[in-house]
Amino acid sequence: MLTFRDALAGTAPPMFDESRLLFKLWLKNPRKIGAVAVSSPELAAAMARQVPRGPGYVVELGGGTGSVTKALLRAGTPPDKLIVVERDPTLHEHLQERYPDIRVVLGDAAKLQKLLQREGIDHVKAIVSSLPLISMKRSVQDRITAQIFSVLGPGAPLIQFTYSLFSPIPRRRFGVHGEVEDRVLQNLPPASVWVYRKPVTQIRAAE
Repeated sequence: MLTFRDALAGTAPPMFDESRLLFKLWLKNPRKIGAVAVSSPELAAAMARQVPRGPGYVVELGGGTGSVTKALLRAGTPPDKLIVVERDPTLHEHLQERYPDIRVVLGDAAKLQKLLQREGIDHVKAIVSSLPLISMKRSVQDRITAQIFSVLGPGAPLIQFTYSLFSPIPRRRFGVHGEVEDRVLQNLPPASVWVYRKPVTQIRAAE
């Protein structure tokens, strides 16, 4: 059993250390850090299961402490095909140290297209997001959502989790399809995994 002495001595398990790091950052800036607790392994795995097989890059937005990153690797995403975007310098450094074989980009998802161009990324087959979209201002939420779908082709999924009962993305406004693909009750709080896509009919209409 974990004791307070273990925590002070720095011998706590990794998940405890990561939760403590996230909590410290949240105390400094609650609006910037969307969650106080690390995503559970069950939630991270549920998100990773939605990533399609095949060639192309997987982009993770809001890498945090790396729980979803770990699940993506376990699910079979090659390290050289995984790009993690994190805007908090402390979390960015943490991710670089934890995953030295992965490209961890310090930057804002609201400038995603430029970030990926700078990294030489072209074919993005999926975006996995832990960003707290619902808690953001609508203007910021819209900029990020527009950037996401500017780099995703029709049919390529945006995988987004939320604690809300409602869709974190206004589907009609962006002309995308989206639905809940999984519900994770083992997470605290319980979470839903939404998957969004631009209609494939856009491809057929152009043919």
